[in-house]
Amino acid sequence: MPLVETEDRSGVRHIVMSRSEKRNALNEELIRGLAEAFEDAAKDDSVRVVVLRGDGPMFSAGMDLGALRALSENPELIHETRGPILAAWNLLEEMPKATIAQIHGGAIGGAMELALACDLRVMAEDAVTGLVETRIGLIPDVGGSSRLPSVVGLGNAKELIMLGKLIDGKEAFRIGFANRIAPADQLDAATEQLANELLACAPQAVALAKRLLDAAAKPDFGASLDREGGAQAQLAASSDFAEGTKAFLEKRQPEFATQ
Repeated sequence: MPLVETEDRSGVRHIVMSRSEKRNALNEELIRGLAEAFEDAAKDDSVRVVVLRGDGPMFSAGMDLGALRALSENPELIHETRGPILAAWNLLEEMPKATIAQIHGGAIGGAMELALACDLRVMAEDAVTGLVETRIGLIPDVGGSSRLPSVVGLGNAKELIMLGKLIDGKEAFRIGFANRIAPADQLDAATEQLANELLACAPQAVALAKRLLDAAAKPDFGASLDREGGAQAQLAASSDFAEGTKAFLEKRQPEFATQ
């Protein structure tokens, strides 16, 4: 079975992560499938809105444990592993279509960064999201550190990232990460309502508004992504990351070195 499935609904393309047995953890195959689906949607003139969602109990648990373990054992892999993810997430943000992340269950780490690359987010009230990388000695490095401040403000972004904080849908809505929230059993309807509102607007105007707003909100975005990469390369080679990964896999609290 493919790890990414698509479904068209009258101008709305649903892109569905279908690795539910692993809580849609982002491995190489799933990331490649998402990139292909984003590229197809961007080129298809019949698609006006893209909805990204996850099959099973949650949107996505974030990066696959195998990738985390491999990076801990070989920090030089950071650029090789980061490149395809960043390219896919950027493609989602840059496509001339309105994009919606439909979040249920959870969107953790790299999955929250994926949701941030969407234009809008609809979230279940009881879902959780967070950029938890600092808990293992890393930072959000596929756009999370660069996109989050423009979405929720600098103070909220610092609290979420520096504390590795998890928040629920109600708090996500309060600070501006979620555009709409709904009870879990009404999430599909809330997403459909938002998609229909987008379909009522002129597609060329929506596309140009998206491009102009993104440029205004993140004028230094390319350089910021480069700084993310440099910081992550430094952290991937650190003793804190080695300890953080080991503690995470052993299900214990890490003992980070003092500065």
